[in-house]
Amino acid sequence: MEFDIFFSISQTPDTSGFVPTESQMFSSFLSQAEHADRLGFGIGWIAQAHLSTEVQKRNVSPVVPHYPGEVGLCTDFFQIAQKVLSRTERMEVGSAVMSILASGGPIAQAERVGSFLTLHGLDSNEKRKLHIGFSAGRFEFMARPYGIVPRNPVEEAAWPALRGRIFAEASEIFLRLLRGEILSSEMVGKTILTRDNFRSDEDWSNVQEKACKYFDLEDSPESIEIGNRYQFEEIKIIPQDWDRGLLNLILGSHDPNLQREVNKWLPVQVFNLSITPPKIINETHERMKESYHRDGGVWKRSMMPRTVMVFINEEEGLSPKERSEAARIEAKSALSTYWNALEGTIDPSKVDRAVDNAVIGNAEEIVEQILGRYDKEDRLMCWFDFFNHDSDRVMRNMTAFMTKVAPRVNGGD
Repeated sequence: MEFDIFFSISQTPDTSGFVPTESQMFSSFLSQAEHADRLGFGIGWIAQAHLSTEVQKRNVSPVVPHYPGEVGLCTDFFQIAQKVLSRTERMEVGSAVMSILASGGPIAQAERVGSFLTLHGLDSNEKRKLHIGFSAGRFEFMARPYGIVPRNPVEEAAWPALRGRIFAEASEIFLRLLRGEILSSEMVGKTILTRDNFRSDEDWSNVQEKACKYFDLEDSPESIEIGNRYQFEEIKIIPQDWDRGLLNLILGSHDPNLQREVNKWLPVQVFNLSITPPKIINETHERMKESYHRDGGVWKRSMMPRTVMVFINEEEGLSPKERSEAARIEAKSALSTYWNALEGTIDPSKVDRAVDNAVIGNAEEIVEQILGRYDKEDRLMCWFDFFNHDSDRVMRNMTAFMTKVAPRVNGGD
């Protein structure tokens, strides 16, 4: 089993109510990244966000109205990745996940990837890969200032389904430019909406009605073509002569059709959350065995990193039983704080479900939980800083995991 680490860089009150300054947040993150490198974590995955969630709470439709502080401070993954790589020796770096709808859209993001890897590859001894997890973005409001908004009444009615198709269009542009293609919007696949794109007959009927009125149609259309979101003549990104072997791509979407679509262009792996049901996980693996781009080789379970919150307690001066109980209290407190911040209430059932999907306890208990819950070929993306700003404690937990849990999971003493 392979072990990565996830860094949230989330500037929100922890369970004690403490909120670090921005400089304290980044200082703690870099210390933890250096420590993770020394401990032997494979990839450091960095959460990315855009624009202030605190300020967005003032708007008409706030996404997290009860969430204090900022969901994430990493707005430019490439700058942070360069900083981490310069301060570490073995650990690779990944975005978890980068929006290709925000920050200028898929064309700008493709150029940033090429520029980064051009510079990264200048050192012939540098073999560490850059792992680009990409998605539509954590929250819709982060892409709206970049024009990702409905353009007419038909698009407004279709928006929940259409936004996913805009991401599919952006993904095609992003990947084909990374392949080195010369591309124009005329060469990009069209967005055509049908009943299959909607959750209910009622939703689709509403879009059909809007289309009849807006386009002055006599009969309800069976399909509706939506004009390209991105309009451009022939382009090619520069720099263009960079080592594509240093790039690994991961899709942040559970849409089965999109997982297949993106693999027409390049090998694209899949992100997975710890709360995803085992049935969906297994179905994804089976689908990717058939769909994964041939240039990526044979599909492996480790190509779908799985997020897992780790609440470990191996603090000195406590018995194993006391450590176990302390870890459960810490987990319950952090998860209750999270749900209260997210929804304004503490839903005991949601807290309990989240507890069931985390690994919690002393080292011995966490070994048993991992062996009982995950496949030996899985890659776990371990999350230690969940609502915890005590950086020293976070690093002690990282150490306990990699010295007392990881070796035993993989058959050591």
